[in-house]
Amino acid sequence: MNLHTTRDRYDALSIAVHWLTLLLLVAVYAAILLRELYPKGSDPRETLKTWHFMLGLTVFGTVGIRVVLRLMFRVPPITPTPPAWQRWLATTVHVALYLFLIVMPLLGWLTLSAKGKQIPFFGLQLPALIGPDEALGGNLEEIHETIGTFGYYLIGLHAAAALFHHYFMGDDTLTRILPWPGRRLRTERVRAVSANDGRRG
Repeated sequence: MNLHTTRDRYDALSIAVHWLTLLLLVAVYAAILLRELYPKGSDPRETLKTWHFMLGLTVFGTVGIRVVLRLMFRVPPITPTPPAWQRWLATTVHVALYLFLIVMPLLGWLTLSAKGKQIPFFGLQLPALIGPDEALGGNLEEIHETIGTFGYYLIGLHAAAALFHHYFMGDDTLTRILPWPGRRLRTERVRAVSANDGRRG
C-alpha cells in the first residue's frame, strides 16, 4: 500500500482514518439515539450508553492520529483552486470539526467524573478527571448534549460542502479523500486545464 500523498489525493492512511472517524461518529450518535428505545435503568439502555462513551473516546483518539498524519503528509491542493472566501470557509469548518472531535469526548469524560460514575474503555477503567460534583455533572451533560446537537449541523455542512464542490464547482475537493480514485473527474479536469493552456497559447 502506497502511503505517500499523490499529486491530487490524500495518502492512504489519512483517507482510512477520515472514513473511520465518520463511521465512529455514526455509531456514537446511533448508540445515544437507540438508548431511548429502552426504559431507564434497563441493561440494553446502559449498554448503549457505555458504547456511546467508549466510541466517543475512540473518536478522540483518531484526532491525534489525524494530526500526526497531517504533519507527515502534505495536503493535496484543490484543483482548480477555489475562491479565497471558500478556502477561508473550509478552514473555519475544519477547525470547528477538530474542536468538536476533541471537546465532545472530553465533556463526556468530565460528566461521568463529576457524577462519580465509572469510566469504561473496552475493559479498562479510566481515571476521573475531576472530583464528584452532581450539579456540575448536570451542567456538563447539558453542554455535551447541546454541542452534540450542533454537531449534526456541522457534519452535515461539511458533507454538503464536499458534494457542492463535486457537483457544482467541478473541482476535486471530494475525490481527494474518496477511498477510490476519481478517474472520471480527474480526466475532465486535465482536459479543462489543457484547453485553458491552449487558449492562452
